[in-house]
Amino acid sequence: MAFLEVEDLKVHFPIKGGILRRTLGHIKAVDGVNFKLEQGKTYGLVGESGSGKTTSGRAIIGLNDITEGKVLFDGTDITKKTRANYKIRQNIQMVFQDPYSSLNGKKRVIDIVAEPFRNHRKMTKGEERLAVEELLEQVGISRDAIFKYPHEFSGGQRQRIGIARAIALKPKLIIADEPVSALDVSVQAQVLNFMQDIQKELNLTYLFISHDLGIIRHICDRIGIMYKGRFVEEGTPEDIFNNPQHIYTKRLVSAIPDIDPTNRAERLKLRDEIDKEFGENQGKYFDKNGLAYQLKSISNTHLAALPERG
Repeated sequence: MAFLEVEDLKVHFPIKGGILRRTLGHIKAVDGVNFKLEQGKTYGLVGESGSGKTTSGRAIIGLNDITEGKVLFDGTDITKKTRANYKIRQNIQMVFQDPYSSLNGKKRVIDIVAEPFRNHRKMTKGEERLAVEELLEQVGISRDAIFKYPHEFSGGQRQRIGIARAIALKPKLIIADEPVSALDVSVQAQVLNFMQDIQKELNLTYLFISHDLGIIRHICDRIGIMYKGRFVEEGTPEDIFNNPQHIYTKRLVSAIPDIDPTNRAERLKLRDEIDKEFGENQGKYFDKNGLAYQLKSISNTHLAALPERG
């Protein structure tokens, strides 16, 4: 049994209108997503803005209501918002995209990092301070920083503080939503390497959400590509990068910058060809509503949303 299993997950938001604010339809932000995540591994959810990747992560942790489907965590169905499931969900924490906006600028570091303790644990002020100092030291921030405010730190340091808050309750699963996209490129690698180090140290499992396939390739064991609320492809990094099957995946892979100037012209030509096919031959890859088909097996590890061959 997988550590995290997501079964036919759907998150639909109502569209309301008129004087009486009646429901006129629904936005299908997530429309039937399935994947499994093994303990200690990292699963990457990839897609452009509006693909449903962030909504999926927020639904798993309970920040968005689930319309249909199931979320099984360590063998327990946590789909419904019950008191028992609320306690179980303490084992799932989130690291957000923007380390500045996700940290309350009016609070000191000790208050930010201690927030999970104050919500879920009974601790004396001395115990709380010691716990926060140890967490800061664990993420590479000086113990003396506990009385500083977020604006006194760099972007990379602020994200480390956000990670310290996320691991305070010793969770088993971290959902990282674009955790380095707001950081300078020079800092991104440092934070990613740190996240991998702390994953090994604490035996953490990651659901890593990003639009950047270059980052996903570096950190993930398995990858799901999302488009308009559905998966168009799923596989290992080797499957996705060396043998992409769906036109949308090919488009994302072709857009990864190539630092080798000798390949640049060839890659630009290939990208133009893929963009043209994406625009002109939608029927090959999407149904009449422009939605992805159901995933079909390409190999033991590789799935792609391709139509039945007639």
